[in-house]
Amino acid sequence: MGLSIQLLGPPRIERDGLPVPTPRGHKQWGLLTYLLRTPAPSSRERLAALLFPEADDPLGTLRWTLSALRRLLGEHAELTGDPVRLSLRPGTFVDVDVLARGSWVEALALPGLGHELLDGLVFRSSPAFENWLENERRHVAGTTAAVLREGALALLARGQAQAATDHALELVRLNPFDETSHVVLVRCLGASAGAAAAALQVAACTELFARELGAEPSPALRLAAEVPAAAPLPRVSGRAAVLAQIEAGEAAIAAGAVDTGLGRLRGAVASARAGAEPEPLARALIGLGSALVHAARGTDEEGATALQEGSGLAEAAGNGPLAATGIRELGWVQFLRARYDRAEASLARAEALAGESDEELAWIDVIRGSCRSDVADYAAAGELLGAAVARSERAASAHLTAFARTMLGRLHLLRGELEDARRILDETLTYVDARGLTGFQPWPQSFRAEIDLRAGDVDAAEERLERAFALGCEVGDPCWQSVAARGLGLVAAKRGDAARALELLVEAPGLCRRLPDTYLWIEAYALDALCAFALEHGVEGSGRWIDELEAIAAGHGMRELLARATLYRAGLGEPGTLDAARALSAQIENPALEELVRSAETAAAAA
Repeated sequence: MGLSIQLLGPPRIERDGLPVPTPRGHKQWGLLTYLLRTPAPSSRERLAALLFPEADDPLGTLRWTLSALRRLLGEHAELTGDPVRLSLRPGTFVDVDVLARGSWVEALALPGLGHELLDGLVFRSSPAFENWLENERRHVAGTTAAVLREGALALLARGQAQAATDHALELVRLNPFDETSHVVLVRCLGASAGAAAAALQVAACTELFARELGAEPSPALRLAAEVPAAAPLPRVSGRAAVLAQIEAGEAAIAAGAVDTGLGRLRGAVASARAGAEPEPLARALIGLGSALVHAARGTDEEGATALQEGSGLAEAAGNGPLAATGIRELGWVQFLRARYDRAEASLARAEALAGESDEELAWIDVIRGSCRSDVADYAAAGELLGAAVARSERAASAHLTAFARTMLGRLHLLRGELEDARRILDETLTYVDARGLTGFQPWPQSFRAEIDLRAGDVDAAEERLERAFALGCEVGDPCWQSVAARGLGLVAAKRGDAARALELLVEAPGLCRRLPDTYLWIEAYALDALCAFALEHGVEGSGRWIDELEAIAAGHGMRELLARATLYRAGLGEPGTLDAARALSAQIENPALEELVRSAETAAAAA
């Protein structure tokens, strides 16, 4: 039966189905969890400093703990070297791995689902490790929420509304102030208990947000209780007619008539349900889901439900490429909301079904590469985004090529490789202009402006960012507005206008929060700029913004932004945070981050 490691709830290990006696002390569990949850091997010196700072002989204590851990794992694992490498035999069960990468069915069946990582264990003598563990607990909690959301929407798509509602209730219990969780619950309640129950939940959420947050939910919450129904169009039936409705709906959306297009796509779904063939219904559902995700605002949860049902029908009908499109779009939704572990699982499924389509494989590569970039796995991100650019050019998909090139340019910018970033983003902007992709321009333009700003050309940066912000307002995209407002705040800071800089940098993350389904990384990126500015200028209350950045970054595995948040804490003089930042940064290959750590160490030494 092999080895089973369960870290959710009180930790325990089984070998061949029999429980292993719990080790004395907590440090063995801490070491095992760290080795399992960090992507790169750690040196013995770093592990000793992280876990045993109070010991007279930290390296000797580490050697003893490694020896005890080998006995605990038995012949099913190898634990050797410097840096220390943990190798588990194939087939080893690790519950946190299933939570991250297993199917939602497997993840929901975990005995420890909803429980804290290493529940009940504390490490007060190791403040840097305790900081790391607290952030890992947030990451696990975020992945748990993603699994509950995925399971609820999948069950809703299957018609199992009561089971979906049960998971949605648990989701809201874990995330009472997350609007998307309430949107899922409202949709589930509407299906399981009717419109009145959904309306009551809308009222309850609205009252909770007003009382506790002093804010109102976005219109997406109310709309979740009012999902429009559509009847099949008169005298329309049969496969050809349904496909014609889909084409008409997609054409209307491409022309900017979103409401008309959605109406036609909903009509296509209703017409297809009246027929007996599953494939036209799958096409209609995936078309509707894609439109709700990309063209409409605040409707990702409705779109995800349609995509879940449509991809399931397509796969059952043997149409792998169609199923791949639906599952890839689900991965897109998960990527936007920084559910990176679950997005990777979805994209792996999509790739297995996609066949040889360059366009489909390019979309999978660009989303996966963007996920890896967001979590600071830059080497893998570069390979995936480079492949996406090449495939997108073969597929002759203009929007896909523009997006892939922009994300590759962003990657170089984040690593401080400014010449590579400049070249790629200049080429991208030329490409965007030549193909009339005006609505997309703010995304590459904002990153190109940041290069100007770092090079000292403040006027050029300001001109680009003002244009990007104006276009973001014209197309009504809060993500484009947010990333441009962040840049304008940095421009104001460069000009010495601290009051205007603070105003814009506070506004930038707030712009993303106007809808519940925006790109969460942008909000965190804007918060990072705000925290850096506030710390540099001694702004009162900067700790609250650092808390917000840390909560987002830790809860979603944004490793570099978490390392930066921890460095900001070190700047406030919080004990153990500089050591924790060193440990986090050691797992990330980014020269720009290494420079920040060196600056923090210099500042700490001078204090």
